[in-house]
Amino acid sequence: MARGNLRIFLGAAPGAGKTFALLEEGRRLAGEGFDVVVGAVAAKGRADNEEMLEGLELCPKPGTEGLEGGLDVQAVKDRAPDIVLVDDYAAASGGVHRWEQVDALLDAGINVISTLDIRNLESLSDAVREVTGEQESLTVPDTVVRGAGQIELVDASPELLRQRLADGKIYGTREEADAALAGVFRIGTLAALRELALLWLAERVDADLSDYKELKRVRESWPAREKIAVGVGGKSRDQVLVRRAARMLAAATGGELHVIHVRTGTEGAAESGKDLEMLRRLTAEFGGVFHAIGGRDVGQALVDFARSINATQIMVGAPSRRSPFRGRSGVAAGVLRDAGAMDVHLINHLPGPSGGQRRTPPRLGRRREIPAFALAVGLPPALQFILDLLPHNQLSTDMLVHLTGIVGVALLGGLWPAVAAAVLAGLIVNYFSVRPVGSLSVLDPENVLALLIFVLVAVAVSLVVDRSAKLSKEAHIAGAEAAVLGELSRRAVAEGNSIPAFLDQVREHFQVKGAGLWARRGTGRSAVWELREFSGEPRPAEVSEADTVEQLNGDRMLTLTGRELSQDERRLLAAFGAHLLAMVQREELSASQRENLRLAEGNTMRTSILRAVSHDLRTPLAGIKLASSSLRDKSITFGPDEQEELLATIEYGADRLDRLVSNLLDMSRITADSVAPLIRPVYWVDVVGEALRGTDSERLRVLLPDNMPPVDADPGMLERVIANLVENALKYAPDSDVVIAGAVGGAGSARIGDVPASELTVVDHGSGIPADEVLAMFRPFQRADDTTPGTGIGLGLAVAKGFTEAMGGVLLAEPTPGGGLTMVVRLPLSTGAAPEPGIRGASWQQS
Repeated sequence: MARGNLRIFLGAAPGAGKTFALLEEGRRLAGEGFDVVVGAVAAKGRADNEEMLEGLELCPKPGTEGLEGGLDVQAVKDRAPDIVLVDDYAAASGGVHRWEQVDALLDAGINVISTLDIRNLESLSDAVREVTGEQESLTVPDTVVRGAGQIELVDASPELLRQRLADGKIYGTREEADAALAGVFRIGTLAALRELALLWLAERVDADLSDYKELKRVRESWPAREKIAVGVGGKSRDQVLVRRAARMLAAATGGELHVIHVRTGTEGAAESGKDLEMLRRLTAEFGGVFHAIGGRDVGQALVDFARSINATQIMVGAPSRRSPFRGRSGVAAGVLRDAGAMDVHLINHLPGPSGGQRRTPPRLGRRREIPAFALAVGLPPALQFILDLLPHNQLSTDMLVHLTGIVGVALLGGLWPAVAAAVLAGLIVNYFSVRPVGSLSVLDPENVLALLIFVLVAVAVSLVVDRSAKLSKEAHIAGAEAAVLGELSRRAVAEGNSIPAFLDQVREHFQVKGAGLWARRGTGRSAVWELREFSGEPRPAEVSEADTVEQLNGDRMLTLTGRELSQDERRLLAAFGAHLLAMVQREELSASQRENLRLAEGNTMRTSILRAVSHDLRTPLAGIKLASSSLRDKSITFGPDEQEELLATIEYGADRLDRLVSNLLDMSRITADSVAPLIRPVYWVDVVGEALRGTDSERLRVLLPDNMPPVDADPGMLERVIANLVENALKYAPDSDVVIAGAVGGAGSARIGDVPASELTVVDHGSGIPADEVLAMFRPFQRADDTTPGTGIGLGLAVAKGFTEAMGGVLLAEPTPGGGLTMVVRLPLSTGAAPEPGIRGASWQQS
């Protein structure tokens, strides 16, 4: 039996019209003669969906379980239609996922048409949570969805969706619509979900195109949309190529930028990790993708990768005009040879930040070269004098002795002093040891060859010794630099160094007067460099005052004042600069993360407020409206008792609104970090009296000792804390007395850290709170499960905790012996002195 075909209508948000499109397609196919049934549908009470459902056969039949309740797989199999319509591909019923049920129908040879929301795709769950602030509980694996034979996008603009919501075509109640308008149906959220749907579907199309090309063995790139592949070698000057490609794509709608670095394993130190990171960041700034791939032939690997991504153009740097291989070999020639139908752009590199300077080979230093030249002049005559004193008849002995001296000169001063010693030694051997002695002329041709070989061997040995000495010096320098960088990294990890502390280390290491971090503000000709951090004196006013400048990236630079650095020191400074850039980026990332967290919390707060108060604010308003309208109605006559009852209703509703609005305002201030107490000595008895003013309850008892000392607190804030705790206890323990008691710290257990404290407890004997729910109890908009609507919006404890911590105290919840809950407010004992500035925040007033 052939497997059935799956077709999915994909939507970006509720109300896009997926179910309508599903039913409309079912009616069209039924009209063409296909056997179509409806296996499961969520009409959601929408009139247009109900109208489209009329005339379609339902399976199972009406009156049996199915449709809104779930998909009856066996009933559909027994019916065996050509096509079954199954709404909501991501739904689940009885622990079974609907997409698994659909798979069973497909195995039975039945074609299925279904619907899916982009929010239910597994690969997009994290992105959707970032956009909407909500985690979808039901998701479908992408591999399952991509296995569908056809996926169609049901698109609707954010404005149209919001209009449908306002017209009541998506949710049945006004409360649901209001909450949605503050949540998923914000313009930005809908636009982001729509973009996610379009991008996901575009990736599906690209994957289908790649699969087709692979199946048909098509090697050429098909220009479905403009894609430029830029080959870079890991040098700073390659930034020119990335910028040029970005300018070319600026005019192409939907174009893609791919920057490719090919690692051959033989480049050694030719590439710079710092330059590669700058290229990676520059690519990201232009919205491109950076790829690092491996390959033996750079040109071939670049072309193959460009074909794999269906690139339309390849851009590489043109070979140097001084290259003897220009036009015949190299990366550019290989790309031109193998590119086929892809356009190839050869771009002349402009000098990069360091492209105009060639690195000079390391020298051993004048302190070694000058003595070496002196030794090169004096050592050969001295050795010849010693040889004349010793009886010998072999020319080879003279040559070996002089060769040993040349090696010594090379070890001390390097190549050129050794070459000078070799030439002078050759002349001395010729004059004193080769016949005729006492003359530079040579009679025996063999001696001529021997002298020539002696000089060549001496020079060759000098080259080897010179190279070895320089490598030894480089290794010593590299070891010292590695030790410095290792210590730098160790201190950064162990001590968590800040940028000013790091600049202190840079200044001390290079022994300069000052080290500064500059950042560019603005763009284009109006851009200026600002000094963000500086260590040392004097503080420069302009970048031009610095003696050494190290460009970190396009927007930051590190400068040193006091002296110019050598080439080796500049190389080490570049490593310091890379480390500093990483620190700056880490701090910026941390700041961005904190800001995003704050915005997310604020967004969650606003959404929760709108959802919570949609009922809790309307209830007292409705009572006030009804009571006041009744009192103003001239056609109704109320007795004194009835009038008093209506007035009491108005007063109760107003008080309740006042508490709700006050808690909302206080919670918003706490969330925005704009709350700080005005600390002064406060007595518990005074604050408790004010907090309970207006509270009329026979169940309330106050048991405070007479000798309780003052605590450091803000009287107004502490009143709110106590009032909220008492109100919460009276509300959730309706059959229990509420006791307010106190305890003094000092040498007792009531302490905040090492500071003596005093405690106030609010004790009830209600149902209490399970231990695993204590932390959740202090979160905003949390209410007990058994609380009836209208008792509050769950901000009382959250406000109390925020105010207590702002005053430097602690709010705890403990089980009451025998059942119930005990709330403990612990504040530091007053020392009689004013608190230090900045310790307790900014200001109690809203900032």
